[in-house]
Amino acid sequence: MTTTRSSAQHGHPRSRRFAATVLVSALAGTALFACGADAWGTQPSAEAAGKSVGETTGDTKITWGECPALAGGHTRDSHLACGTLKVPLDYRNPGGVKIDVAVSRLSTAQPGKRRGVLLLNPGGPALGGLGMPRTMASELPNAVLDRYDLIGFDPRGVAHSTPQSCGLRDPSVSGLFPYPAADGSITKNVTRAKTDAKQCADTAGKNLRYYNTANTARDMDRIRQALGERKISYWGQSYGTYLGAVYRSLFQGRTDRMILEGNVDPTKVWANQVADTWGKGMADRFPDAARVAAAQAGTLQLGTNVAQVTRTYLALADRLDRTPAALPGASMSLDGALLRNMTYALLLHNDNLPLLAKFWKAADDLSHGSATPADLAVLKEVFAGTPTSPDIPADNQATMFMALTCGDAEWPHDVDGYAARTAADRERWPLTAGMPANIWACAYWDKPAETTVKVVKGGPRNTLILQNRRDHATPWESGVGLRKSLGDGSVLVGVDNGGHSVHGEGSACADKATVAFLATGHLPDRDVYCTDVARG
Repeated sequence: MTTTRSSAQHGHPRSRRFAATVLVSALAGTALFACGADAWGTQPSAEAAGKSVGETTGDTKITWGECPALAGGHTRDSHLACGTLKVPLDYRNPGGVKIDVAVSRLSTAQPGKRRGVLLLNPGGPALGGLGMPRTMASELPNAVLDRYDLIGFDPRGVAHSTPQSCGLRDPSVSGLFPYPAADGSITKNVTRAKTDAKQCADTAGKNLRYYNTANTARDMDRIRQALGERKISYWGQSYGTYLGAVYRSLFQGRTDRMILEGNVDPTKVWANQVADTWGKGMADRFPDAARVAAAQAGTLQLGTNVAQVTRTYLALADRLDRTPAALPGASMSLDGALLRNMTYALLLHNDNLPLLAKFWKAADDLSHGSATPADLAVLKEVFAGTPTSPDIPADNQATMFMALTCGDAEWPHDVDGYAARTAADRERWPLTAGMPANIWACAYWDKPAETTVKVVKGGPRNTLILQNRRDHATPWESGVGLRKSLGDGSVLVGVDNGGHSVHGEGSACADKATVAFLATGHLPDRDVYCTDVARG
């Protein structure tokens, strides 16, 4: 999962591509550290976890009309229609409180060729998806578009779907992805975690616990009913892969063709997903950017090879940890945590690597008090703000990020354990500096409303898993873990590439397998590893 405040919310064609502005910079695998799935207790069967609950029926009508206005003067595709669906807040009490789920539809299927609908989720956790049909329509060939109407939705609690707010004064990434102090201490992180958890409990209240992935999957089945479809096909990215795997487990008989891209290991939700994989994922991905910087050694002066650039970067991060540098024209300073988070965001896509190398140069100059006009232009580009909607709380994504990552599974509560694991992680993986194992607000969160859904094997052979070898947001091991969890019902298409997106990123091998599956239902006979992407 990568939670970035991307242009997906605004309908821009490159919504999966440029992630320079971070709100929650990413855990498409979110969350952290070392307790196995058994630490959360035994899992119920798919039926007990919510299959029968999700099958409850109710008002499943959508009246289609205009979509909510976009922020910043942007306009939506006039062919995109939107509507609102009423769903239970708590599926165990279907006659109780109802909430809204905003849904969008782009009718692309051609008469005589239509197979059904392709439901889409961009991940996050907590990214809105109303604009995603337009984005995907610009990327998919007619062989797919002729067969499916594209369906987007804002997940419950997100954006236009009864948006939730904890009233956080600082919903920035620094609190959600907490880096230790320069000396490795997590004392301030503990205080921040307690404060944020209490703020959410006091402001959003007990109802926030029902804004979880299992209930979002149940909402998806309500969308299916409202559309009059016997089954739905699905394309989920990042966190959306976990959502899709949960839907598949709860509603196997209603899942048609499923694409999961940039994957979460469902056995590590959520306290292990980042802690077990993120340090290695960054270590695998970072050299791609370091090579770009080294190739410009004469102008950037960051080093002539990967090892030198890495040392320069680590020294810069340490220096900014100890002495943050004021950003001209901004109210914030560039510290080590912000440097790392922006690096994370720009690593999501290969097209961003040249800008990332320039950003490191600009940050290095800024830290020495010698920033040039060219440096300042780079910093302005990197930190350019994303328009926000006055109808959506400023902390909505941050609130829902915590609701999902803290509410899908219970977290350990021992502060000493977090401190010890953070120190060990900091030593082993210097690029991530201990953040993946650090304490989050989840350590002080209310107990989840239900036991974590167990993703089950079996069922139809209907799922294609797309995974890059050097994906730092949801590392390779996560995709392999999902493939193992789904068993023979899935096929893994791995790609020797970096970044978080797979389709449309230079692998004809992966793109061909994706299009063939959606268009014809053909899955490769066995797992495939694509090696046709040229490294820069």
